[in-house]
Amino acid sequence: MSIKARWDIFCVVVDNFGDIGVTWRLARQLSVEHGQHVRLWVDDLETFAQLCPGTLATADQQWHEGVEVRHWCENWRGAEPADVVIEAFACQLPTDYIAAMAESDRRILWLNLEYLSAEDWVVGCHALPSMQPDGLQKYFFFPGFEQGTGGLIREGDLIARREAFQRDPHLREAFLQSLDVDPLPGACLLSLFAYENDAVSEWLDTLAAGARPTQLLVPVGRVLGDVARWLGVARLQAGDRHSRGALQIAVLPFVTQNQYDMLLWSCDFNAVRGEESFIRAQWAGRPLVWHIYPQEEGAHWDKLNAFLELYLRDLDPAAANALRAFWRAWNEGVGSGAAWAGLLEHEVALREHAERWTHRQVANGDLAGKLMLFHADWLGATPGQP
Repeated sequence: MSIKARWDIFCVVVDNFGDIGVTWRLARQLSVEHGQHVRLWVDDLETFAQLCPGTLATADQQWHEGVEVRHWCENWRGAEPADVVIEAFACQLPTDYIAAMAESDRRILWLNLEYLSAEDWVVGCHALPSMQPDGLQKYFFFPGFEQGTGGLIREGDLIARREAFQRDPHLREAFLQSLDVDPLPGACLLSLFAYENDAVSEWLDTLAAGARPTQLLVPVGRVLGDVARWLGVARLQAGDRHSRGALQIAVLPFVTQNQYDMLLWSCDFNAVRGEESFIRAQWAGRPLVWHIYPQEEGAHWDKLNAFLELYLRDLDPAAANALRAFWRAWNEGVGSGAAWAGLLEHEVALREHAERWTHRQVANGDLAGKLMLFHADWLGATPGQP
């Protein structure tokens, strides 16, 4: 039986949507599946509205899908701290809010929800406490891919919904047509959601020259400039359609999270970026490539290679090498055409492997469920590793 509690989740919205994408999904799941009272504190409601249609950018307080959404500005003043307080991705709580936590006569669980990583140190650091100068204790909570981590965001019915969708070609066709996309018989369907990427041009050359027809679906985002340059047009916008050789390109509008899930489910291969779309692509059970956010001094390569070490562990060596080569070319910005051709030789093996990986991650539990377990253990003064 779940312990009923009040949760405050603080999130600073960045232009890549990953932070708010993860916290919005988490807030909804804690409310809908676990019956918790959740306040999501958002500093940028205009950007949040793109993920949550119906959001009023001028409202200090509103409710969406069972979650109380508050504008994080000065509007937290006077709000009593919750039983569980999450600062998402080291966003730093307001000083006065922390003071209110310290002055409260209640036990308050303070969690720093960290960024996702597959690096081997994550298991050792997950759920470690950190004493604060005011006497409060903060715990570091790491999402992850292995036992001993916080797991991944996954709604309880997600896999069942995805499998039902992928079993029924009529559902796929109806969804694509709702985006004004008519699937071509026998065509390979790809999605592209990336940061600016020098690898795109050579990849598109290869797709256009291929023997198999390919449809590329590109939601509005930062990579559109690269696609436009390859096409030789000034700019692209939602609704645009272009063809070259065997390749058809459709520019999609910015879609909701549920629509984006269905887009990933519909495609044979997904190019994704950041964290939120990276996780959702794994739940799609389809091969993928991850455009990791570049960091200073190449620190992002450690994260990318650590994930590949886990992801490729039980894959046939030839297929594993082909996928690793394409991921490296995609993130280095060179060699993507030849690497893609090599990848296609292992299409069946990679698809089967993607499905196995999905079920391996299901067995690891999910982020919301592990947060609930950690809170219950903490209340019982049992430190435990969820």
